Amino acid sequence: MELEPEWLHLVAELHRKPVVPLGLLPPSVDDQAEKDDSWVEISKWLNQHEKDSVVYVALGSEAALSQRELTELALGLELSGLPFFWALKISSRRADFVKSAHPLLELPEGYEDRIKGRGIVWASWAPQLRILSHDSVGGFLTHCGWSSIIEGAMFGRALAMLPFMVDQGLNARVMEERKVGVLIPRNDEQDGLFTRDGVAGSLRLVMADQDKEGSKTGYKENARKMAKLFGDRELHEKYMDGFLKELLV
Repeated sequence: MELEPEWLHLVAELHRKPVVPLGLLPPSVDDQAEKDDSWVEISKWLNQHEKDSVVYVALGSEAALSQRELTELALGLELSGLPFFWALKISSRRADFVKSAHPLLELPEGYEDRIKGRGIVWASWAPQLRILSHDSVGGFLTHCGWSSIIEGAMFGRALAMLPFMVDQGLNARVMEERKVGVLIPRNDEQDGLFTRDGVAGSLRLVMADQDKEGSKTGYKENARKMAKLFGDRELHEKYMDGFLKELLV
């Protein structure tokens, strides 16, 4: 109700039935083991960066990037000049990888050498909750799957949003309306693709928290406010308790 009461009331009105919210079911960081070997290495890298400075990049497990999309995203991250941690599911720590829906894809030639020290492409599973909770992370480039939205908002991370399918576009619009981040622009009039310049510009806008004229955008402040709602475990447990009571009536 705290997030979108108007739509919950509308559903109840249209269907003439009670609507019982479940809350957001926020996950716990404790569910991802502290002693995981990957987290030891990742946290060591994150600790080398200033507070609120790193962009975490993850597009979920369903989005299959084309070679062009992969290239534009990679070069956009490089062009932004920002430190970034890119969780990219690939077959090894090398630049190439295979997805079931695509032939062999490759990062731009010499990419890992150029970003060395500032950016990292992580080729295997990454503990997303622990990364998002780290103080050095200030922004989240996400595909806007609802679980990722919840996890990013739990920790007040401003969003650079790159939806691909299903409900992701709608989720992105909801967050855009609440001014917790920006949609990475796509060329809707032609091929619908995004560009490296669009990626870089969106990231700078979100992370600097001000526009080209120097006016404050408020993305990070609004994201921190959203964290009080998304991360309030007591509130969401009350919602679940209320749902269980409805089942017993």
